[in-house]
Amino acid sequence: MLKLYIKRFIQNKFALWGISFIFILSSLALFSPFIVPYAPLEQNLLERLQSPSILHLLGTDDLGRDLFSRLIYGSRISLTVGFVAVSIATLFGTFIGLVSGYFGKWIDSTLMRIVDILLCFPTFFLILMVIAFLEPNILNVMIVIGFTSWTGLARLVRGETLSFKEREFILAAKSLGLSTPKILFFHLLPNVSAPILVSATLGVGNAILIESSLSFLGLGVQPPIPSWGNILTTGKDYIHFAWWLSLFPGLCILFTVLAFNLLGEGLRDILDPRSQN
Repeated sequence: MLKLYIKRFIQNKFALWGISFIFILSSLALFSPFIVPYAPLEQNLLERLQSPSILHLLGTDDLGRDLFSRLIYGSRISLTVGFVAVSIATLFGTFIGLVSGYFGKWIDSTLMRIVDILLCFPTFFLILMVIAFLEPNILNVMIVIGFTSWTGLARLVRGETLSFKEREFILAAKSLGLSTPKILFFHLLPNVSAPILVSATLGVGNAILIESSLSFLGLGVQPPIPSWGNILTTGKDYIHFAWWLSLFPGLCILFTVLAFNLLGEGLRDILDPRSQN
């Protein structure tokens, strides 16, 4: 089965493009201290707002800081926020979905009504409302995104759990006297892991986009810490004559979110048992 999945993955060009871009970006972020030509916070007002050149590959910002160095360091922020926030949302959403689908009755009704109430609020505005009362920093951004993004996954896992809990292998596990935690995490969870993996992959791109939006509005990562969103905030003030300050961070967000979306869609096709190729 593993060989079949690997073969399908290699044949899926979009998934290969997505994971290749993510691997390169992750490598740049991991080894950024050894790659960047300048310190990301190093200022040089004599070189402010310089266009892309040999000395500064992507130009400089309004304080003379090298844009390439700041974008590379900004990728560390974006990837960290994306992975941590999605990990929180995945753990919480998976647990709620398993419990709701397996136990049913009043537990299912109560949990799903809570999910329905949360889904009435647009996710981004719910995050804005919560983050407005907290100190805007990286930790709070990760926690808020994580705990406001689990509802869709919870409903997905609940639906999968409902379809599996009456299967023969679950009934056999119950008849053997296995405990509920063992049934949930050793029998049900492996069988619903495919949609969880796809949802988590797509969620990373969404979390990066939300973090960039919050930082752009001044409610996310705060300067001078480089983030793609707050670099864009600087760029909007100089967009008429310093186009590179808006173009390059925008492209970073675009290609990173696109890579995670392509990888997620590729995994969906690869892990689909109904797929023919």
